[in-house]
Amino acid sequence: MSALNVVDHPLLARHIAVLRSTGTGREQFRAALAEAAGILAYEALRDIPVATITVQTPLEETTGAALTRPVMVIAVLRAGLGMVDGFLRLVPDASVGHLGMRRNEETLQPEDYYESLPAGVGASTVFVVDPMLATGGSSVAALDRMRRAGANDLRFVCLVAAPEGVAAVQEAFPEVPITIGALDRGLDARGYIRPGLGDAGDRIFGTE
Repeated sequence: MSALNVVDHPLLARHIAVLRSTGTGREQFRAALAEAAGILAYEALRDIPVATITVQTPLEETTGAALTRPVMVIAVLRAGLGMVDGFLRLVPDASVGHLGMRRNEETLQPEDYYESLPAGVGASTVFVVDPMLATGGSSVAALDRMRRAGANDLRFVCLVAAPEGVAAVQEAFPEVPITIGALDRGLDARGYIRPGLGDAGDRIFGTE
């Protein structure tokens, strides 16, 4: 079963509270999401592979660390775009890809509509990012697409998750680590996370 890391940090909890609130405007929502994504990125990047290197300081030679694999961030559109900057603040040279997957509101199943992947998927540590993990349909589809594209070091990062979505990802990809900010109560009849924070994409882009 894949490891589930629910990040416990007071600053992340504060940002999530801002994101949940109906009183949070678009600008503040975007800013809070970027800050929360940065904290999640820090935790998700904690165990990426590094190699020991030699560094010459102004005074003497010492050892340091360097990443052994490039980092790639794959945003599940639309809402995943709001998490990309959090990763780029920590790994500015990371490559960024996009997968467009919308949920059919009647069947609750994912539908593909766009794809743009950088070169070097197989050689990279790949983070699939999406603020919401609800039924797990879109997340599983995104991870499956990246696996078929050649990703062998694959991770999933989201802000708020329902137990049903976590279970779906763990069943389909038991080897993929999952990093989340909050594990919510569950899904309602429409497949929305409760208590959740509404539709993250709508709140980012003003399409409520």
